[in-house]
Amino acid sequence: MNNRSYQYKKAERVGAVLLAAAFTGVLSALVADTLKVMTEHYEEQFFHQLHENKYLIFLLPLIGLSTIHILRKYLFRNKANKGIKEVLDTINKNDSTLPAYKIPSHYFNGFLTVIFGGSTGIEVSTVVATASIGALSSRKVSFLKKYRTDLVCSGLAAGVTALFNAPIAGFLFAFEVFTRRKSKLHTASVITAILSSYLLTKFFFFKQIFHFNVAGWQQHALPYFVLLGVLAGCYSVYLTRSVIVFKQYFGAIPKSYFKILLGSFIISSLIFFYPSLYGEGYSGIKDLMKLTPQSAMVVMFSLVMVLALKPLITSVTLGAGGDGGVFAPSLFMGAFLGLIVCTILNHFFHLNLVPVNFMLIGMAAVLSGSIHAPFTSIFLVCAVADNYVLFVPIVIACLIAKFVAHFIFPHTVYTYKVAHK
Repeated sequence: MNNRSYQYKKAERVGAVLLAAAFTGVLSALVADTLKVMTEHYEEQFFHQLHENKYLIFLLPLIGLSTIHILRKYLFRNKANKGIKEVLDTINKNDSTLPAYKIPSHYFNGFLTVIFGGSTGIEVSTVVATASIGALSSRKVSFLKKYRTDLVCSGLAAGVTALFNAPIAGFLFAFEVFTRRKSKLHTASVITAILSSYLLTKFFFFKQIFHFNVAGWQQHALPYFVLLGVLAGCYSVYLTRSVIVFKQYFGAIPKSYFKILLGSFIISSLIFFYPSLYGEGYSGIKDLMKLTPQSAMVVMFSLVMVLALKPLITSVTLGAGGDGGVFAPSLFMGAFLGLIVCTILNHFFHLNLVPVNFMLIGMAAVLSGSIHAPFTSIFLVCAVADNYVLFVPIVIACLIAKFVAHFIFPHTVYTYKVAHK
């Protein structure tokens, strides 16, 4: 009888955890999807205004960063958003660093950062907000506190799933970056949240971000995919180091208004000369897809300059108080790196390589090197492309990029400060 009672209570608790995970998944999808839809709409509207008055760019980032500062100071307890580090501390150090206000804080700050030109994406803002939903769920019922990690991971996995319509990538992101827990209940919780998030997104919010026309790939291109992986690994370290250096530099500036003025001026100036640096940059990737091999070679200097400047403007955005991370910038930079490598190889060596293939592989490889999560990157980019035709070369490039990046600099922007405490 006691054994039956124990089994019944255990089953009841498992059911409660899975129900909480499903609820977390639904709320996370709503947060991620509404943030994505709103950001895309207003980013496009503001960016369109720049075509009519290009000098408007010297006002937009200043408005965005100033509004974020005001909200942070007077509404969100005057605490800086630490991004993914907050989630890692909650999971790995058992810290209560994800209070409920983190949900609106990251939601609105991420939104304001991107629509006003901050050169980052909403992915990290979404991840922290949805992880906070999971943490909130674990606090609402007393016995769920011991399952906080399970629900936090459920929330963040559901958020990534909703943003990219990529359930496998969401699952792998939780396990590669945050925790490698092998508990059956932990796995079941994450899967439950992902499924509820995926279904809600698929039927009510889904819109394909890009439309890549991928037909196939040739074996003779394999050595060049390897080359792209090596370059992506090196380049991702440039991004990581830039973010760390600029965050430290801006963090040492005592006056908030000077930090905002300096940051917004740098952002505005760079976007004035290279408009594709505006916001998360997905429109810039779409513009790349329209280039012919001849036109790409004509604008090669501009492509190289954008590739060189993107890590800097992203770092300034984050250092000056913007909310975001390296997810969207990595995809953006990877597309540019892939197209540049392919165009140069075709022009000088007449290799007849396919530019769109190199763009997609570059996206995955730079993301892999930036976050040290190759399998997340593989399945996320395959989901973005909506096919698995390039699965093998993407795997090769991602593994090489991660190895090269880790060899040069064994930290990401998520782990650097944690590792040096």
